[in-house]
Amino acid sequence: MSKEWFILQFKPNAHHQAVKNLNQQGFETFLPLNDITSRKASRFRNTTQPLFPSYMFIKFDITSSEWHKINNTYGVKRLVTFDTFLKSIPTEIVDNLMKRCDFSGKLLPLEKLKKGDQMKITEGPFTNFIATVETYDSDHRIWVLVDLMSRKAKIQVPAN
Repeated sequence: MSKEWFILQFKPNAHHQAVKNLNQQGFETFLPLNDITSRKASRFRNTTQPLFPSYMFIKFDITSSEWHKINNTYGVKRLVTFDTFLKSIPTEIVDNLMKRCDFSGKLLPLEKLKKGDQMKITEGPFTNFIATVETYDSDHRIWVLVDLMSRKAKIQVPAN
């Protein structure tokens, strides 16, 4: 048979350990990572975290009896099942996600926006507002112009 992608849930903060142990057992894993900027007190802190917290992808042949040892692997919580059945993920989804990542699994930034580009705000108090890009900072912040009560207001939004 052929290998398919499945979803695996790992234990809290054990993603590196789970990947290492699964790879040593011969399984192919994919853990997409994302750079997160958070604010702590008056400082910004950059960290790399899993794109899907507590979840990663694993590829194996379901007809092989070897996959049963996955749930007992150090760092792994369980294979995700649907109605108690193990179901695979379409390969195209994982392949397209892999194309958006570098060799270490880190999500690459989208192409930079240019001044004058239109964008839709998806989070915060201005959700669903259409804004015009004013500037794009190197530290993943975008300044946009939003039409508020017939006036243009300049606001800052995260690039994601």
